[in-house]
Amino acid sequence: MNGGPSGFNNAPVTRAFVISSALFTLFFGIQGRSAKFGLSYQDIFGKLRVLKLIASVFAFSSTPELLFGLGLLYYFRVFERQIGSNKYSVFILFSTIGSLLFEALALSLLKDPTLNLLTSGPYGLIFASFVPFFFDIPVSTWFRVFGIRFSDKSFVYLAGLQLLLSSWKRSLIPGICGILAGSLYRLNLFGIRKAKFPEFMATFASRFSWPSTGSPRGVTTTRANGAAPTVPSYAGRRVERTYPTPVPSSVEPSESAIATLVSMGFDGNSARQALVQARNDVNAATNILLEAQSH
Repeated sequence: MNGGPSGFNNAPVTRAFVISSALFTLFFGIQGRSAKFGLSYQDIFGKLRVLKLIASVFAFSSTPELLFGLGLLYYFRVFERQIGSNKYSVFILFSTIGSLLFEALALSLLKDPTLNLLTSGPYGLIFASFVPFFFDIPVSTWFRVFGIRFSDKSFVYLAGLQLLLSSWKRSLIPGICGILAGSLYRLNLFGIRKAKFPEFMATFASRFSWPSTGSPRGVTTTRANGAAPTVPSYAGRRVERTYPTPVPSSVEPSESAIATLVSMGFDGNSARQALVQARNDVNAATNILLEAQSH
């Protein structure tokens, strides 16, 4: 299982967030300050430090946490492809703010003004993403290792567990707070799942970060006359694809089949149309989508 096509195609907000997190971590790491950005009781209920609060959302406190964290953020780009960049921006904001509020609540209950309790980094977003990962991403492969049954999703869970326990209590609390924030988003608190940012936010994110590498399958990268190749840009906008008139079918495409195609990097509406035409056959729908991309 993977997060779809390599690179950040159709995921400009994720790309901007990953780059920002890496730059914050490297900048403060070079200065030897990355380990000092974990939130404490004093930071919240004493003198509020806005810069430290912002840095704690982006900068990881160690290199192993950076590697595992960015790897998970990169994989979870599938959710931006699924719901769109505008709604995914709302998910990032909601999970980050929600996680910070839960962390403040935890600090108020522990009431230790001298202990630097919480590690820094986008734990709220990462572990909030495990909620839709659990419910919406289907298992495609099962296998056994030494008699123990694993799925293709197990490796993502193991990476998350490593990150969750990387600093024990200092990382455990932010991780749990992220899961709680993701659960509230899943429950559609205040109708949050219908909210979305204006289109220019995704466009700004795509311009903020460098172009993604790799091109979608089926895209022709050279011309017969030797002219410069033309590659369509997918960042920050929806790709309109044209399909033949769907064959009437009484079978409604299943959500698991749609999620499978979306996890490959296809647009949700296009995946639904292809499944209707293919009578809910995932393999046939995949071929339809790939054929449509090649034209």
